[in-house]
Amino acid sequence: MRKYIKLSLCLILALLVTARSLYAQAIEKWDLRKCVDYALKNNISVRQADVQSRFSALALKQTRATALPSFNFSSSAGNSFGLSNNPATGILENSSFFNIGAQLQSQVTIFNWFYRKNLIAADKITYDADNEQTKKVQNDVALNVAVAYLQILLARQQINIADIQIQQTTAQLESTRKQVDAGRLPELNYVQLESQLATDSSSYITAQTSAQQFVLQLKALLNLDAGQPFDIESPPLDLIPVESLADLQPETVYTSALANLPQQKVNDLRLQSAQKSSEASRAAMYPSIAAFGGLSTNYVHFKDATVYNKIITGYISTGLRTVAAPGVYYDVEQPTVKDGTTVAQIIRSDAFGSQFKNNFGQNIGIGLNVPIFNGRSARTGWERSKLTIKNLQLTKEQSDQQLKQDIYKAYTDATASIQKFYANKKAVDASQKAYDFAKKRYDLGLLSTYELLNTQNALQTAKTQLVYSQFDYVFKLKLLEFYKGQGLKL
Repeated sequence: MRKYIKLSLCLILALLVTARSLYAQAIEKWDLRKCVDYALKNNISVRQADVQSRFSALALKQTRATALPSFNFSSSAGNSFGLSNNPATGILENSSFFNIGAQLQSQVTIFNWFYRKNLIAADKITYDADNEQTKKVQNDVALNVAVAYLQILLARQQINIADIQIQQTTAQLESTRKQVDAGRLPELNYVQLESQLATDSSSYITAQTSAQQFVLQLKALLNLDAGQPFDIESPPLDLIPVESLADLQPETVYTSALANLPQQKVNDLRLQSAQKSSEASRAAMYPSIAAFGGLSTNYVHFKDATVYNKIITGYISTGLRTVAAPGVYYDVEQPTVKDGTTVAQIIRSDAFGSQFKNNFGQNIGIGLNVPIFNGRSARTGWERSKLTIKNLQLTKEQSDQQLKQDIYKAYTDATASIQKFYANKKAVDASQKAYDFAKKRYDLGLLSTYELLNTQNALQTAKTQLVYSQFDYVFKLKLLEFYKGQGLKL
C-alpha cells in the first residue's frame, strides 16, 4: 500500500512538472517591461482616465468658443387665419395668408470683468489636471503590475524550494527503505518519512496554485482574457534593476516626489483651477456689456382680392356738425355705398424676390446687463467657490503630509528588510549546516527520523523566509522608486 502511495505521489509531481514545462515552451514569455507597456495601453482604468481627459478637452474647446461672437439664423413659415397682423403692411386684417420670415442675429460680449477669460483659464487647468490624473493612474498600474510580477516570481521560488524539499525527502525515503529492509532502522522511520513526503507534495501543489492565481491577477491588470496562454520570464531576483538605498534617502525622495509625482501636480492644478473659477464667479456679480446686430426680412402671400366700383345709395348722419357761418351749423353726413358690378382693380401679392428686398431690415445696438437681485445666486456661488479653494488647500496639505509619512515608512521598511535579508541569509547557512550534520548522524543511526525532519523543516522555513525577505526588500526599493516620481526601473 505504501508503495502505491509513493508511486502515486511521484506520478502526480512528474505530471505537474511536465505540464508546466510543456506549457512554458508553448508560449512567449513576457518580461516586466513588456507587461508594464502593455498594461499602460490596455488596462481599463488607464483607458477610463484617458476618456475623462478627453471630456475635459471637449469642455475646454466649448468654453473657448463662448468667447467668439454668436451667429444664428432662424426662419419660419406658416398660414394665418382670421384677424391677424399682416407682416407686410402691419395692418390687422381679417383674412388668411401665407408668411415666410428669416432673421440673422449676432451678439458679442464687449466687457464682462474677465468672466469668460477666467472660465477658459479654469477649464485649461482642469484639462491639464486630468492629463496628470491619467499619468497617476498609469503609474499606479505600473506599480501594481510590478508587484504582481514579483509575486509570481516569489511563488515560483517557493515552488523550487518545495521541489527541492520533495527530492530530499524522496532520497531519504529510499535510503531509509534500504536500512529498514536491512534491519538497521525500525519501520516507524519509513512511515514518518512517507508522511513528510505527502506534506511536501501538498506544499508543492499549494505553491503551484498560488503561482497560477498570481498569474490570473496579472492578466486582469493587463486586461488579458483569463483563458489566454500567458507566461512571464523568471529572471534571478538579483538581475531586477533597483536603485541603491543610499540614493533613496527620504528627504531627497520627498523633494523629488513633490516635483514629479502626478498626484501632487493634480492637487496643485485643481487648486489653481478653483482659484480661476472663483474669479469668474466674482465677475458674474458685475454688469456686462454686449453688442448685437441683426438682419431680417419676410414674404407674405394672400389670395388675390378683387375690388369693385362703389355705388352711393344714400347718406347717413355722423353725429358731427360743421360751422358754415357765425351761428350757422350743418350736420355732417357720410355716404352709404355698395359694391357695383364693375371691377375697379385686383390686389395681388408682390413677387417673392421683391418682398424680400423691400421688407429687408437691419438692427444694431449695445446692451447693458446689470445684476441687481437674483436671489443671491451669484454671491452664493462666489462664496461657495472660496470655500472650495480652502478645502482644496487642506486636501493638498494633507496629501503632502501623507506622502512624506509614506516615504519615511517605506524607507524604514526597506532598511529593516535588507537587515532582515542578511539575517535570514545567515540563518539559512546555519540551518544548512545543522541539516547536513543531522543527515550524517541519521545515516549512522544516531538520530531519530523525528529529529531529522525537524532539522529539515527548519532549513525549509529558513529558505522560505530568505526568499520572502529578498522579495520584500526589492519591493520596498521599487516603492521608493515609485515615490520618487521618475518611473520604475524595468
